[in-house]
Amino acid sequence: MRRNHRGTEALPLLRASGETFEALGAAPWARRAFARFRAAGGAVPHRSRAVAALLSPQELEVSRLASKGLSNREIGDRMHLSPRTVGSHLYRAFPKLGISVRAELRDLDFD
Repeated sequence: MRRNHRGTEALPLLRASGETFEALGAAPWARRAFARFRAAGGAVPHRSRAVAALLSPQELEVSRLASKGLSNREIGDRMHLSPRTVGSHLYRAFPKLGISVRAELRDLDFD
């Protein structure tokens, strides 16, 4: 439907499939469905699971600091990591969180 320019019709189906895959524990398929959902114009659905359960402790802290607007260099200075390592943690955290840009970190609840 989305490829045939019927994105609004595809939105509820893509959201439902993403939620179903997530409930089944099929994370790669859920990420794919949610990515297609966003590509069709849907807003990122709010995840019921805690962010802390999705990320490693390092990824969680890096993501928390990045959500506050700190740069990779500033995060690295606080955590005694290189900016490149900070970027690597964010690179691994984004798919787990179902986001694609740094600005979307602000919408997540890290508490």
